[in-house]
Amino acid sequence: MSAVLRPLEQPQARLVLLGTGTVGSAFVARYQALQQRQLSLPSLQVVANSRIALACEDAPDAALSRARNAQRQGDTPIHRQEVGRLRAGDIVVDATASEAVAADHAPWLAQGIHVVTANKLGNGTALARAQQIGTASAAGEARYGDAATVGAGLPLLRSIRALVAGGDHVHAIEGVLSGSLAWLFDRYDGSQPFSACVREAAAAGYTEPDPRIDLSGEDVRRKLLILARAAGVPLEADQISVDSLVPAALAALDAADVDAALSLLDAPLAERLQQAQSQGLKLCFVGRLDGQGASVGLRALPQGHALAGGSGTDNRVAIHSDRYNTQPLLIQGPGAGAEVTAAALLDDVLNIVNR
Repeated sequence: MSAVLRPLEQPQARLVLLGTGTVGSAFVARYQALQQRQLSLPSLQVVANSRIALACEDAPDAALSRARNAQRQGDTPIHRQEVGRLRAGDIVVDATASEAVAADHAPWLAQGIHVVTANKLGNGTALARAQQIGTASAAGEARYGDAATVGAGLPLLRSIRALVAGGDHVHAIEGVLSGSLAWLFDRYDGSQPFSACVREAAAAGYTEPDPRIDLSGEDVRRKLLILARAAGVPLEADQISVDSLVPAALAALDAADVDAALSLLDAPLAERLQQAQSQGLKLCFVGRLDGQGASVGLRALPQGHALAGGSGTDNRVAIHSDRYNTQPLLIQGPGAGAEVTAAALLDDVLNIVNR
C-alpha cells in the first residue's frame, strides 16, 4: 500500500514592526489586545527603529519600551539588517515616516515579503516608486497593504480600486484628507488665535511634532497622489498645486524655533476666516483631482457642501464617477489618531494571513 502524500505545511508568517513612535506603540497595544481575544496572528518577532532592533520573545510591549529609549548602535540601517533575516511570506509593518524604509518597499515585495504600511512615502512620492511597488506586488505572491496611508483605514483606497476594477470611470476626487487640519478648521472660530488652536492640536497628538508639515499641505498632497494613482491617474507630485498655510518667514525657521513664531499664522488666517464668515461659508482644507488638474489648499465652502459636514478629525471624501454622477459617493470617518491607524495596519495584516 503506497504512502499517502500530504502537502507540506507552510511555515507561519513572521512579523517585523519598523517604527516605535505613537503609531508603532498603538500597533503593539492592539496586537496584544487581539491576542487576548484569541485571534490568529503571526508571531511578532522584532520591533525596530532607526537606532536598534530587539527580539520580542513573549513581551512585545517591553521590547518596544526598550527600543524607544535605546541609543544608536552602528551605522548600518537597522531595518535592512532585520528584514534581511525574513523569508518569503513574512510581513513587514512600516509604522515610520522614513524615506529609507519606503525606498525598500518594492525590493521586499519582489522577494515575496508582504509590506503593510502607514508610511506615505511609498505610494505618495515619485510616480516611478509607486509603479515599482505596483509591479512587484502584481508579479508575485506578496501583498501591499496601504489602507493606513490615507484616511487612517477608512475604505477609501479599497472603494476607488473596486470602482476601477468594475469598469467605472472616476472623474473627480475631492476631500478633507488631513485629520489634523480638519480638527483645526472645525475648532477655529475666531474666538482665539489660530496659533492657539495649532498648539492644542499638537498637544492632543493630532499634528506632527513640527506642525508645518501639516500646515504646508505636503501631507495632503501625498494622500491625493495615493488616491489619484489608485484611480489609475499617473500623477506626479509637481502636477499638484499646493497653497501652503505657512508664511515664508515661518517656513525658514529651525524646528526648535517654530512654536515661538506660530503667531505669524494668526493675521492671515483671521482675515480668511472673516471673509468666509461674512459670506456664510466654512473654511476647509481640501485636496481635489479632476479633469482640469489637481490642487491642495484652503477653500471657503457653503455649509451644505459635501465636504463641509464633518467634525473633529473627520476625513470626508467625495468620489465622482460614471456610477456616482448625480450624487458623489461620500466616505467619512476619523482621519487622525494612532489608534485608528494601528487598527488599519492590523486589518491589513489579518487580511494577508487569512486570505
